[in-house]
Amino acid sequence: MKLTTVTNVSVDGVMQGLGGSDEDRRGGFERGGWALPLFDSEAEAFLGQVYRRADAFLFGRRTYEIFAGSWGSGSWGTDQGRNPISEALNTRPKYVVSTTLTDPRWADMTVLSGDVAAAVRELRAGPAGELQVHGSGALVRWLFDHRLVDEIVLLTYPVVVGQGTRLFPHAGPDTVLDLIDSRSTATGVTIQVYRPTGRPQYATTPPTAST
Repeated sequence: MKLTTVTNVSVDGVMQGLGGSDEDRRGGFERGGWALPLFDSEAEAFLGQVYRRADAFLFGRRTYEIFAGSWGSGSWGTDQGRNPISEALNTRPKYVVSTTLTDPRWADMTVLSGDVAAAVRELRAGPAGELQVHGSGALVRWLFDHRLVDEIVLLTYPVVVGQGTRLFPHAGPDTVLDLIDSRSTATGVTIQVYRPTGRPQYATTPPTAST
């Protein structure tokens, strides 16, 4: 099963509090809700397609709590007006990485604790399909550290937030990314799909000066 991370970020890499002013105020973050004014119908349609193709979902603890509160009611509309995100989240298997959660209150949710790397590798070794990670910044960084990410979907919004938690840390593993799809929406959201292909090569000699 392919493991895909799906992340919304600002141009300066912030992923914290994109949905609302009070979504995530950790660290004194005061600029929540920066993504919604730029989230247009094209971005919405794209994300709907992404969710529809998921076979299972993997969350960090905090994202699980946010998603369970927002989408975990199990009510996703009528046959004429289904919400593809809610329908996918409420009908596919879900996993959450946590050492403290013992009684998840969302149907078809399994807690992964103990040897999480082994558990994720076992999921990836399963039948063909797609295991998606939405948000879950700390988990995404951990998955990158352990070379467990097969594909990256990145939605970059044309805004510099200027504070908040970034997707990638100041120091971490180095990775070459193969760009396999790129597009932009009317409001300037760029959608890029990458596949990690290994470590980069670095120049060992300075470039030749032009004459």
